[in-house]
Amino acid sequence: MIEVANLTKRYRGQTAVSNISFTVKRGEIVGLLGPNGAGKSTTMRILACYLGATSGTVRIGGLDVFRDTEDVRRRIGYMPENNPLYDDMRVGEYLRFRGRLKGLGRKRSCERADKVIEQCSLTDVSRRIIGQLSKGYRQRVGLADALVHEPEVIILDEPTLGLDRQETRAVRQLIKGLGQTHTVLISTHILPEVEMICDRMVIMFQGKILADDTPENLQRLMN
Repeated sequence: MIEVANLTKRYRGQTAVSNISFTVKRGEIVGLLGPNGAGKSTTMRILACYLGATSGTVRIGGLDVFRDTEDVRRRIGYMPENNPLYDDMRVGEYLRFRGRLKGLGRKRSCERADKVIEQCSLTDVSRRIIGQLSKGYRQRVGLADALVHEPEVIILDEPTLGLDRQETRAVRQLIKGLGQTHTVLISTHILPEVEMICDRMVIMFQGKILADDTPENLQRLMN
């Protein structure tokens, strides 16, 4: 479903991503693991069509990310690390609005907003102003936004960053459930997160891939 080959991204002489290659199969949950500055967010932004590459190829569902940008965007749901939301809108209103922006008709956007509100456990706050929500609920709204147009691929950049323990547990459980119906790629610097959620982990450091295997196999190698 996701095919990355020889991907490189340079900024004014500095290499953020250096000739990386990996794949994510349909229905897999794969984690990009590494410290800040490893190149995870740059990779995610390229896959989500928000950033160009210096060289290499990226395909999602057989479509070229750089040539078939609009078609790719319809197939993916992306939640960036900063999770920008419209703070002055109500949750349900925002998700219906986002559905329309992503090409859904009025009726379908309402249906899908109701569905993802339930799926992301937002029913109790669906009429609340987003700016008044806790960090955990805001992350759930971001996830609901990524899901509202029924994408095949979900790309989540540091989805539990800044959450308390209870909020983190709830978001992790939600992401794990997404693997039953979606292909999921998440980035994180938290090893236990990958171990609990992911089928496979891709370890990045200084823009390069150091390892690509199941959490179980990598644990055995480290022990």
